[in-house]
Amino acid sequence: MKKLFTSIIIGLAATFAMVSMAVAAKEVTIGYQTIYNPWKVAIANGDFEKATGYKINWKKFNSGSKVINAMASGDIHIALAGSSPIAAGISKGLDIELFWITEDIASAEALVVRNGSGINAPQDLKGKKIGVPFVSTTHFHTLFALEQFGIDPKSVKILNMQPNAIAAAWERGDIDAAFVWDPALGRIKKTGKVLITSGTLSSWGKATFDGLVSNKTWAKANPDFMVSFVKTIAAADEAYRTNPASFGPGSDNAKKIVKLVGGNEADVAGVLALYGFPTLAEQASSTWLGGGAKGGAAMAIFHTSTFLKGEKKIDNVLPDYGSTVNATWVNKALGK
Repeated sequence: MKKLFTSIIIGLAATFAMVSMAVAAKEVTIGYQTIYNPWKVAIANGDFEKATGYKINWKKFNSGSKVINAMASGDIHIALAGSSPIAAGISKGLDIELFWITEDIASAEALVVRNGSGINAPQDLKGKKIGVPFVSTTHFHTLFALEQFGIDPKSVKILNMQPNAIAAAWERGDIDAAFVWDPALGRIKKTGKVLITSGTLSSWGKATFDGLVSNKTWAKANPDFMVSFVKTIAAADEAYRTNPASFGPGSDNAKKIVKLVGGNEADVAGVLALYGFPTLAEQASSTWLGGGAKGGAAMAIFHTSTFLKGEKKIDNVLPDYGSTVNATWVNKALGK
């Protein structure tokens, strides 16, 4: 009887362990940033949980570098970050891969020159002060812009400033130009003019973007989740593309986004209009996730990594970033 009782206890313990493992396998932690985008509405509505059946722990971060560091520690399975911190993480050997382009930054980041600065053309930047957050996507594009304009970076005073400091320095007249994003971008545009946008620079061969990365091992072990997740974020983007007016001031969508990330709901529609949100087909194309090492995203990561090495933020640049970009979940969402 004692042996039978022991066997029952062991059997129950094993069953409980298997159930616990199954429950654990149905849980994921996702890091997001304070960026306005349509999928924040899907987060607020619980659409990802409904579509995947997983318990999702959402964690908010204020910068891409912080969320990538959290992935490095194993605390996060999926994260939203800009192309610069993504490139840094991949080049440092993290077991992560890019699987979704959240935003084509397009006009959401721009080089703006201050009224009265005397800058009317690119060549007028020589001898001027430009504020930019170092090692960011805008820093990367500032140097690329100067290269395209044929201007030696040493002939321009590039100052390391965070967005809030840029806006304050701008209003004091301490800087002549800045390459930044909203809300600082909106503030400086009121007394300045856009010289060039990240969208134009991206079309010249070096794109920047915000993207979602996953832990490779976790994603491979949870393929159904990844496909359902991609379908849900694609549906959120499509809802915006179909009816951008539904994200205007006073809308439920704007209120939900602001509740998650802060800011002013009256600004949501204007900021969203500056971004590009690639469709599933565009995601899968060589413009972004497709095309292997020569695809748009892989080349963007390569160029950004080269920039980061030049800034001494990473030690090595990989010869091929194609394997760090995964279009599998997008293709499966498309039925391929």
